[in-house]
Amino acid sequence: MSVNSGSARNKFRLHFAVEIVLIAVLAMYMVLAKGQVVGDDLGFTVVGAGLMALVTYWTLYTLRDGLEIIVLRVRGLKH
Repeated sequence: MSVNSGSARNKFRLHFAVEIVLIAVLAMYMVLAKGQVVGDDLGFTVVGAGLMALVTYWTLYTLRDGLEIIVLRVRGLKH
């Protein structure tokens, strides 16, 4: 368990740090977009949609890593 849980824990920490950065960038985008009308500037809208899709994908990916850590801990408790 120690080798698998250590690498899974490190991977989760890295992915969680990236998650925090992505959410901060999305928050900055939302602040910049406060006065914009959706579709008014197509490039700005496309960047926002892409950023939201990336944050959603990365959140699910990070959640998967968290679940992997939980499974490794449960397996360790059973043995």
